[in-house]
Amino acid sequence: MEFGYKKQSLLLFAETVEKIKAELAKEGFGVITEIDAKETFKKKLGVEFEDYVILGACHPATALAVLKQNKEMGLMLPCNVIAYEEGGNIFVSAILPTVAMSIVTNSDLDKIAKEVEEKLKKVIDAV
Repeated sequence: MEFGYKKQSLLLFAETVEKIKAELAKEGFGVITEIDAKETFKKKLGVEFEDYVILGACHPATALAVLKQNKEMGLMLPCNVIAYEEGGNIFVSAILPTVAMSIVTNSDLDKIAKEVEEKLKKVIDAV
């Protein structure tokens, strides 16, 4: 089962991360967390790893709507968007909210998941 929407970026890694952030902002998302896995693995484990960044993206209006439906849905937030290097290529990927939220049966949440997913796909397509 596919759970992410992925594309190869033609930009350098740092440029890709900045482009993702800019495109997220255009769609009304804020980046509320940023995890540099490469740096963390080096610092905490002494292990070398390729470039890998996890961005926790939040679309406040839809997050509020989801949490009003069910406060436990906060376990599914924020929407993660990643950028990583693999074999010299740079990739970007976003979680598919329709898949992530499919474990909950609620037509109102399904509608919100679809709306957020459309926005995230636009972000990935623009990178």
